[in-house]
Amino acid sequence: MPIKASELILNPDGSVYHLNLKPEHVAKTIILVGDQDRVPKISKHFDSIEFETQKREFKTHTGTYRGKRITVISTGIGPDNIDIVLNELDALFNIDLETRIPKKELTSLEIIRVGTSGSLQNDIPVDSFVLSTHGLDINGMLHFYQIESIRNPEMESAFIKHTNWDANKAKPLIIQNSEFLQKKIESNLTFKGLTATAGGFYGPQGRVLRLAIQDENLNHKMDNFNFNGVKVTNLEMETSAIYGLSKLLGHHAVSINAIIANRANGTFSKNPGQVVENLIIYTLNKIIE
Repeated sequence: MPIKASELILNPDGSVYHLNLKPEHVAKTIILVGDQDRVPKISKHFDSIEFETQKREFKTHTGTYRGKRITVISTGIGPDNIDIVLNELDALFNIDLETRIPKKELTSLEIIRVGTSGSLQNDIPVDSFVLSTHGLDINGMLHFYQIESIRNPEMESAFIKHTNWDANKAKPLIIQNSEFLQKKIESNLTFKGLTATAGGFYGPQGRVLRLAIQDENLNHKMDNFNFNGVKVTNLEMETSAIYGLSKLLGHHAVSINAIIANRANGTFSKNPGQVVENLIIYTLNKIIE
């Protein structure tokens, strides 16, 4: 049965609603960034750019880097935007947009998030790279999907107990990355660990301005969480949503972040732009290896 027009919304030109993309515009290897201004910072390294578009915060450049076709898309901030981007990217490859019927033969994408983040561990310094072995979902978006097959119940239960998690909040989820992409992207330059994904920047990440927060010790509890050697290394707003939706949809995903702040010791990078540039070059070269 065809998917209803209200559920899969297309623009008058046949492109998917938010991303403003058609299937031919997107490569099977996709780099996701949060900031739309970071898209040209990546595509400037391409041999050539074949396609560019932007709608709202979703900017897309597709081109080739040393002969490999790559798409870069900005997602904006937060798990809600990831819900839009991952579903619409999957639709471009795995739903016939004319008949609105899912394809029998599905395409698996390779999705690499290149982001910035703050470290929660003293021993992960600013200006370093963190590769997320798992995404720790503390924002609740994934609970709207059937997620039992992708969860890690034992690790989740340990985290809930360790933090004395408030039952009024969404139950934490822990989702593993794509081991295939991790092996491709990791090196002796990358720290590895559990990346916590919050649903906001201030209260959900423990920042206090004028509003009191429910658990002022949560960041400290996360700092000290250790499950069989896996620690919470950093805190941001996209990784767990990318991992969860990618696994549910059959795609490979890995997240690597430039550490521009260390929340544990209160430091911030003196040149965050250079750290991001270093990570961009590192990731592009790993993709083509």
